[in-house]
Amino acid sequence: MVRPTDSVESTSPMTEQNAATRSPHVAFVLGGGGRWGAVEVGMLRALVNAGILPDLIVGASIGAFNGAVFAADPTSSGIETLDRLWAEVATSDLLGANVIDRVRSAARLRVAIQDPQPLRDMLEHTLSARTFDELAVEFQCVGASIERAAEHWFSEGSLIDALLASSAVPTLFPPVEIDGEHFYDGGLVNSVPVDRAVDLGATEIYVLQVGRLEQPLRAPTKFYEPALLAFEIARRHRFGSIRDRIPPGVEVHILPSANDVEFDDRRQLKWSDLGETGTLVEDAYNASTMYLEELSTQS
Repeated sequence: MVRPTDSVESTSPMTEQNAATRSPHVAFVLGGGGRWGAVEVGMLRALVNAGILPDLIVGASIGAFNGAVFAADPTSSGIETLDRLWAEVATSDLLGANVIDRVRSAARLRVAIQDPQPLRDMLEHTLSARTFDELAVEFQCVGASIERAAEHWFSEGSLIDALLASSAVPTLFPPVEIDGEHFYDGGLVNSVPVDRAVDLGATEIYVLQVGRLEQPLRAPTKFYEPALLAFEIARRHRFGSIRDRIPPGVEVHILPSANDVEFDDRRQLKWSDLGETGTLVEDAYNASTMYLEELSTQS
């Protein structure tokens, strides 16, 4: 079993292309994970402080949000922007609308309880870039196509539309329509998209994940657990399959989140509770800093 702090190098080719001859070389992969995506802010700070910068960023769900903000400004200043963004969300009612508001939204939207407009407004206020081409670093994010039942990678056009599509959690948010096609959260099809980074030519990959990849699962015992368990099985199987097919010449570093969240933890259902944000950022920063320091001594 690969622990979050392990590096991975496999001999099973994922593509026919020789990884050693491709570019970009360094990629950051930011996985999904809702409110626990705050750990990625700490990981990004650790990477920047270690002098590790990406040629490519790929993200899913909340990882797409974090990745796009950083891709617009891949510096310490960009990290500060993310810090402020998470702090503002944690102290606002952006995701904590009262019951009456949710009932009204559900009646109007029919398939969701949360209006996505506040998220759109937040992104428009935060992001200076409006299209992928305006970003300082190449960036892509994934969404789940409803019509095709397949993953779809956004790499051009409206950045904000793509981010909303990549983070449209079913039932929480309505699907996002882009060019006549409807999309749900990209985490449904590729929660930790390491394979996309490989396919785009990365030879050194840093995985920013929210935890839970290594903790053992067990059969459900409470009424709310089966759905959580089903998603965990799917996301871990996909990541495990990708990990086992990393091509020769590609190094994958899984940064530690220091976020010990059991799959059946009720906190997973409290998607709007961001009270732990500061702790998540700091703990992930400390753990990732230590990991990167150890990594540098081995090279």
